[in-house]
Parts: sequence; C-alpha cells; structure tokens
Amino acid sequence: MKASHIRKLIKPIEPCYTEMFSGRVYRIGKGAVSVRNHSGEPLHTVIAVHGFLENHCYFTQAYDEPTTELILLTCSNYHIPVSGPVYETADWEKPIKYPESTIEYDAAILNQTVANLVSADHLRLHGHSRGGAVILEAMRQRPELYAEAEVVLEAPLMPQGKPHALVKAVLEPVSHGMWPWVVRLINSMPSAGYGQTFFGRMNTRKKQLLSKMFSATQDHLTIVKNIENVMAWSERNGVELLGRLHQGTILIPKVDHILDRVSMLSSAKHAPSGVYVHETEATSHFITLDSKSWIPSLPSMLRVAQSA
Repeated sequence: MKASHIRKLIKPIEPCYTEMFSGRVYRIGKGAVSVRNHSGEPLHTVIAVHGFLENHCYFTQAYDEPTTELILLTCSNYHIPVSGPVYETADWEKPIKYPESTIEYDAAILNQTVANLVSADHLRLHGHSRGGAVILEAMRQRPELYAEAEVVLEAPLMPQGKPHALVKAVLEPVSHGMWPWVVRLINSMPSAGYGQTFFGRMNTRKKQLLSKMFSATQDHLTIVKNIENVMAWSERNGVELLGRLHQGTILIPKVDHILDRVSMLSSAKHAPSGVYVHETEATSHFITLDSKSWIPSLPSMLRVAQSA
C-alpha cells in the first residue's frame, strides 16, 4: 500500500454513537470486552461478537434477562460504544500474535474472554456476519474452550462464502486511496439513499444503529483491512471448519443484500447434526434488528443439567 494512501487512511474517525452501559469494560489488545451488570448468579453467559462496521449495541436489546451475563466484544480498532468508559485492568491479558483488524486477531480476544470471564455453566456465543467468522476462527485456534458451547451464527460470514453481487460491485472499483473520500460521501448522504437497498425494511432500532456505520472504526485503514481479510479468510478456510461446532443454530435470512445467501447455505449444510440451520423470514442481513424473535430461546437450566 502506498505511503500516501496510508497517511489518508490512518486519520482518526470520531465516534458518533454511544449508549448508556452499566458494567465493566476491559481493554484487550486493540479491542475490548464489556461485561454488563446482572442481578444474582447468572444462569447463562452470552458472548456476542458484532459484524463489520457495527458495534456491540447490536445485541443489547436481544439479551435483557437479569440472570444473563452478557459479554460484548468490541473488535480491534473499533470504537467502544459507551460514554466515557473507565477501563479495568485485565491481569490475565496476553499479547496477541495476529495482525490487528483481522478475524484472527479478534478471535484471539474472544479466546481470552472465554478463558477468563465466563461465570455461568451454560455458554452461548452469538456472532453476526463477520462476528460469526470470528467465532469459527476462535474455535479453530483453541477448540478445547468450546466443547460445551452453544452457538448462534446469524447471517454469518462462512468458509467459502461470498459477498452479495451488489456489495461486490460497490467494492471492486474502490482503491485504497479512495476510502476516505467514499466514507465522507456516504456519511454526508441520508441513509434513506442506500439503506433500503442494503438494510431492508427500516425500523427505529435499525435507524439508530445503522445510520452511522462508517464511523464505527477508529480510522479508515481498519475498514480496508477488514474488507481484505474477510475476503482472504473466507477463501482460505474450508467448510471442514464447521466441524468444530457442537450445538446451536445458524440463522439464514430470507433476503440478504450483504452476503451471498446461496453460498452461506451451501457452507452451512456442512455443519454437524447438532447444529440446526434455520432459514428465517427476516427481510435483511440484520436478522436481530428485523425481529429478535428469530433468536433461539436460551435453554432452561433443567435442560442444561440433563445435557451435562
């Protein structure tokens, strides 16, 4: 990459979206994990991993039970969407050997989180889009951590998956040096100009979370690195990676203008028998934001005890 392009790309992007958060925030390398406060002993731990150009608020209204320990991962070089967080020191943090802004790096953050912060007997990992790939990669790196874990992979980036033709058509002509200009152009446009095409039918929560997506990262270089790594990761990994899964659900939307639905389904069919592939009636890539009713209910503790 040319030095002139890098200078443009590393210019900081100011954060544009935060929400109130009650809990602990740990810096892990160039990312973070936020542990929401809960009342009493947690019955479930849910670790949620956001997608490309999203933030952890994507999941906060989907898991609001007081007995659920919700742990929200912020991917490397993304803004943490909480106002003025006071970071706590993680004495268990270890250096990460992978390049920043990659699926591999963020998977290493997830592995440190699973190894050190889970309190409940039942663990669910919920990843949306790129976040689904982060979960699969984490299982590849440290499979021993996930023998009992349940997964929800929502419209996930899959091994051998592809972007939707519309996204591919948008990305192909954009060179590295054009990204700062492209982002400024998109942020100056009303989201209605492109939202319906890529985001599907809008609602209040979607408008809140998706209207400033291109301000989710700390700089434009992270956007470029994410895109290049997403393409490389999906091409490099085969569907045998799905054999790391043990139980859970893969959610495929009825309409998806971000990822190619046919390639997602083709890969998902290689999941083990304990993983249910559910084709939802959701009308966009953002299934949880269309309706959280598509998210499988957390199992009762009786079922968890019987399966243990």
